[in-house]
This record gives sequence, structure tokens and C-alpha cells, in this order.
Amino acid sequence: MMRRGDDAGYDRSLTMFSPEGRLYQVEYALEAVRRGTLVIALKSNAGATIVTRKKFTKLMDSSTIQKIFIMDEHIGCAIAGLHADSRILVDYARVQCQVHRLTYNEPVRLQTITRKLADIKQQYSQHGGVRPFGSSLLIVGIDPDGSPRITTTSPSGTYWSWRATAMGQNSESAKDELNKSLDDNMSIDQLVKLGIKILKESTDEEFENDSLSIAVANKEDRKFNVLEYEDIKKFLA
Repeated sequence: MMRRGDDAGYDRSLTMFSPEGRLYQVEYALEAVRRGTLVIALKSNAGATIVTRKKFTKLMDSSTIQKIFIMDEHIGCAIAGLHADSRILVDYARVQCQVHRLTYNEPVRLQTITRKLADIKQQYSQHGGVRPFGSSLLIVGIDPDGSPRITTTSPSGTYWSWRATAMGQNSESAKDELNKSLDDNMSIDQLVKLGIKILKESTDEEFENDSLSIAVANKEDRKFNVLEYEDIKKFLA
């Protein structure tokens, strides 16, 4: 996209600020995230869950498509944006989780691994010859103290903690519904059902139930588990 007027040409370099103080390459990366498949995460006192869907055609093997990844036994994430960029970030996070275990003999805290990912993204927003990661990660897990956590990272290198949030297409309408319906006393099953309901209401396109991807982080066992399709069908019933 060629810009015209006072800001023409300022999107050709990652390190060049426009007269308005904007970095257009970072904004383009954010746009790639906004156009990604909708991802919803919500938590309560019982734990946390991720609900999203996979997009694929009839000729594709759906088992090879991933939207949810396990980082450590107590942490996982969903992605929005460019899958290739996300895969590199997930691999980096997995290594950092194991480095933390070997160094401190304890599982890493969610905010610690989120900050490490945000630091890498920030570095790729200020050096010439590279481009920002066109990906956001929605990270869910149980901290060593037993607290459910939800965090997100942005292509700009910023990160936030949430009670519930959404990324990708129609994320704003999904957030509005989460704000109305979320209750801290919900069980894991209630969280999953609410996530499925909001996902279906916020998605413009029709999608098959076998495209759903769901993961839960239970406070009781402090594990992050990606549900099999047989388990997902129970919620759909």
C-alpha cells in the first residue's frame, strides 16, 4: 500500500518514524493480527480456557493445522496472525521454559515467559534489515502459586494481563460479550461453554464443529491440556 501526502515513504523503513510519530511497519504487523482467526480466552477461580477455530479447506489435512500450542506442562498459547512467525516464537518460548526449570528447579511464571517473548518482539521493531513479527500470542496457564493467568503479546513488544480477552477478527464484539457474561465463580465447563457460544456469535462465517480447538488449564492439577475432539463433542451436545 503506497501512502500519499505528508506520510508518503515513511512505511518503507522499519526504523523511520513518520511526522506523527508512527511506525507504519509495526502497524501493518498489528493489522495482520486483526485479520487472524478469532481466539478467545477467559478465566475464573477454577482455571482458564482458550477457545478458537481452525480454518482449512476440504483438501487440507486438518490434523496438521494448529492454533493452540503447549509451551510447558502448565502453560500454552493460541496464535493470531502469521503462523510461520508464531511457530518461531513458540519454539523460543519452549526453550526458555526449560531453561528456567533447569536454572531454578521450578516452573516458570506466566508473566516471566510473556516478558521474554515481548522483549524479542520489541527488538524486531527497532533494528534495520528485519521486520516485526506479524503475530500475537494469547498465553494461558497456571502460575506456581496456583493462580490462573491470561496474558497477550503484541507485535510492538507490549504485553498485558487479562481476566478475559479476544484476538483476531471481530475481537471487539467478543470482548463486549465477555465483559457482560464472565463470572469469577464459573467452573471450567461453564467457561468452555461460554467461550464456544461467544465464538459462534462473533464469527461471520459458518464453520464446522470439528474445526473447534479448545484447551483448558485446571487449577486443581495445574496442567495445560488441549482437548481431543471426543471431549469437545461433549460440550457441543
